[in-house]
Amino acid sequence: MSELCEEDLRQVVDSGRSPDAVRSQLELFAHPPDAVRLERPCTPGDGIRVLTQGEMQVALEKWRHACAAGRLLKFVPASGAATRMFKSLLALRAQMPEEMRREAVTQCAAAGDADAAEVATFMDSLHRFAFGAELAQVMRRDRLDLNALAEQGRFGAIVDYLLGAKGLDYASLPKGLLAFHRYDGASRTAFEEHLVEAAAYVRDERGVARLHFTVSPQHRERFAALLERVRPDYERAYDARFEIGFSEQKESTDTIAVDADNRPFRLDDGRLLFRPGGHGALIENLNDLAADLISIKNVDNVVPDHLKAIVFEWKRVLAGYLVALQESIFAHVAALTDDPSAAAVDAAERFARAALGLLPAATADRPAALRRLLDRPIRVCGMVRNTGEPGGGPFWVRGGDGRTSLQIVERAQVKADSKTQQAIFASSTHFNAVDLVCGVRDWRGRPFDLTRHVDPDAVFIAEKSQDGRRLKALELPGLWNGGMADWTTIFVEVPDGTFSPVKTINDLLRPEHQPA
Repeated sequence: MSELCEEDLRQVVDSGRSPDAVRSQLELFAHPPDAVRLERPCTPGDGIRVLTQGEMQVALEKWRHACAAGRLLKFVPASGAATRMFKSLLALRAQMPEEMRREAVTQCAAAGDADAAEVATFMDSLHRFAFGAELAQVMRRDRLDLNALAEQGRFGAIVDYLLGAKGLDYASLPKGLLAFHRYDGASRTAFEEHLVEAAAYVRDERGVARLHFTVSPQHRERFAALLERVRPDYERAYDARFEIGFSEQKESTDTIAVDADNRPFRLDDGRLLFRPGGHGALIENLNDLAADLISIKNVDNVVPDHLKAIVFEWKRVLAGYLVALQESIFAHVAALTDDPSAAAVDAAERFARAALGLLPAATADRPAALRRLLDRPIRVCGMVRNTGEPGGGPFWVRGGDGRTSLQIVERAQVKADSKTQQAIFASSTHFNAVDLVCGVRDWRGRPFDLTRHVDPDAVFIAEKSQDGRRLKALELPGLWNGGMADWTTIFVEVPDGTFSPVKTINDLLRPEHQPA
């Protein structure tokens, strides 16, 4: 492509990227792929399974054996900064640089300022946050009294010490390092809550609990330091031995940016600008794990101990349900290999349609088509009822070949100017809680190459800026959207109590994040 000169190509190769991949990205800007084509939302009985007590008991037994054998690993994407959690606090602090007084904030809130309303709630509830004791301690070092300032309604210094580098520096930390929950005389970060969870549903018969966190390079040392400090206590309390790995999003997965005319965006020194490709890039990290069954949860979806029982139960159920499906799939693939009988082919096709919702392609070589359809990574995804949280949901999607498949779809993937498609998206009854268990080995126990099961066209093009200049950025197919588009997918309804995300600071005031 003429847009890339010889020096550009050297930069691309030196960074570990493929010139062909970069050219493909530039082509996507110039000719964006078609939007996803929604057929209908998945509902209970039509794409979403509602498990019976009997099915749950079978799943729990399957989980018990798989867990004891050490087949499970927990994967937590934990690299995102928590800046958006404090959006309202940061915005109002910028408006009130001298002092943030309760009276002024309350007046702004009464006048309809949404940020001020959020901050007013924060002010009134400061004593209920888990970070209170630590915040008071760092302020005392500079002879500031947190409680006295709060009683006086003077919140400028409080916000500065909570969010800034002279205090807790929460505005620049990832969510995993923030204190989420209060316990008797102590607090726990989201990272620590995941350790507790792992001890309950991925610990094997030898007491080993395996976890993997994806983190940003600038925070890796802080995660490692926290782990070193708390590991002995949690291993002793939960009779576990944690095997924990960390990885970072690969620089080679960064995507090229373009200007408004779809020409490569260049920095002041003339070099190309590459930006992180979004959480879809983590399919590479997932692919690098020497794993069998992988349980995935977002870092902010954790609850205190008194609410964990339902979380533990359903994580076990999802894992066991996957194992049961996997056993059936493996049996059919084995039967389809070498010299399959007509009966084996018919049985495999009935299973694919009835149990998995898969439609085999019309072809003369039915055994080969069925093997391709069944011999893929598998994921069982927990879906909660849609209560208005921002995010994607489960849908029947019609592909370019005319066949439908089960997919998790975000609003950004839906054609913005299509009233019909937008109406289908809005009618979704369930929400993707990012609560899934993945089977990433084939029937012979060999790991799948997960990068071969991505829909490369399921990209997002977003408007961004760099040094005051507008640009277009390309986000790779989302990890559980296009990143897993070619997986065998099962949606299972799970209780609302398994989903407790933290998107804003005040979400930590919800009952599901407060002490019993």
